[in-house]
Amino acid sequence: MESTHEPPKETPSEAPLEEFAEPSKNHPLSKKKSWIPFKSSLSKEEFSWVLYDWASQSYVMIVMTVIFVLFFRAAAIGQGVDSADANAYYAFSNTISMIIIGLLAPIIGTLSGYKGKKKVLFVIFAVMGLVGTFGLAFIPESWWPIILIVFIISSIGYAGNTKVYDTFLVDVTNNKRMNWISSLGFAFGYIGGALPFILAVPLVVLVQLDVINMDIMLAYRIAFIIAVVWWLAFMGPFMKNVHQKIGSEQEPQYVRKSFIRIWTTFKEIATQKHILVFLVAFFLYSDGVGSIIRMAVAYGDEIGLSEITLLMVLLATQFVAMPFAILYGKMSQKVGAKFMIYVAIFTYCVVCSIALFMNPARDLYTLTIMFWALAMLVGTAQGGIQALSRAYFARIIPKEKSNEYFGFYNVCSRFASMLGTAIFGVIALATGQSHYGIAGIAVLFIAAAIIFKFVPGDRPGSEELAVMVQEETA
Repeated sequence: MESTHEPPKETPSEAPLEEFAEPSKNHPLSKKKSWIPFKSSLSKEEFSWVLYDWASQSYVMIVMTVIFVLFFRAAAIGQGVDSADANAYYAFSNTISMIIIGLLAPIIGTLSGYKGKKKVLFVIFAVMGLVGTFGLAFIPESWWPIILIVFIISSIGYAGNTKVYDTFLVDVTNNKRMNWISSLGFAFGYIGGALPFILAVPLVVLVQLDVINMDIMLAYRIAFIIAVVWWLAFMGPFMKNVHQKIGSEQEPQYVRKSFIRIWTTFKEIATQKHILVFLVAFFLYSDGVGSIIRMAVAYGDEIGLSEITLLMVLLATQFVAMPFAILYGKMSQKVGAKFMIYVAIFTYCVVCSIALFMNPARDLYTLTIMFWALAMLVGTAQGGIQALSRAYFARIIPKEKSNEYFGFYNVCSRFASMLGTAIFGVIALATGQSHYGIAGIAVLFIAAAIIFKFVPGDRPGSEELAVMVQEETA
């Protein structure tokens, strides 16, 4: 493999992935019973890693999904900003943060590849997310441009933090358990996001219904503080128990050399067909998943569903997603992650088919039932496809370069929803029917399914994945 510099050498203290202990009947943890599901079957490092998904998802549910957009719109419109302009400014802020973290992802990956740097980057981005979210609770409404800037900072902090978090998967478990541990992370994350959401949203709804005499902006601010407290409260075990075990020794001028490593890693990926094909397929189906998530609620509002109904659907989806993320992890141990990812892709094709028949001319009762069906199907597949994609990728890349490779994985993940939203917009404008736009996103899933056929299978007992990885890296 051509390289512009000599790769840093690993130290003897770096433990190979297979040395991570797999809990078994004789594992000391297996003898302890816990009220927390699955805890007794996990090592301390695995459980602490899984629990962090529980902690950080409070930001997703409270800030990214619902509360911030309501808070910002109220602040901006209250200062005379047109409603449509407020939506545009909010969209631009998301685009800016997405582009920034997308560009940072490979840099984060290469820098965290050095021993001792991964945890530092993890903390830096966590602080950005936490401080930014906390700051939102105290910025005056009249400073709506500053509110957007602080939101962008918090979004970059959360996204950067989770990108580093993903790379710790190779440090806490072994190849055999990656599908399961990654799925548990998403499962715990769904519930960990739903619980603070349950604390925050009723307050907002009761204030809106005049049941509680409180300024609605204060209710939004309290929700932001709930997100921060939850995130911090469950962050401790990760900080204490999860440590980087795979990495390279720091070099002189490591920052400059990290940029060289980005280019070197890009060239390596281009020569390893199994990784390149996976990333292309992953980008396509992730784009479809992200686009449906972004457009479903907007379409629900368009067809006349009430805000309370949409909040109930969103909350119910979280509770459906949790057990199905676990089910996907269990099933992947029997039939392989590749097969289960195909199941999720097919499910999303069904979702798009349902959307095709959700004509706004139908009566609201029928549309409501169809929307619930669409949302529940999304819940069954969303966590599984994300968890197994993360675990599958971790298994096909060189473990000693997992951080650099995950940088490019995160680029594909972060830029997802660009194609799907463009397809939606073009079809909706051309036909005047938004449900045709959502249905059109199926093209991405179909293309992903065709390309995904060429990644190696990982069904238990099959040597296809191991053989292809060995051949491509030889």
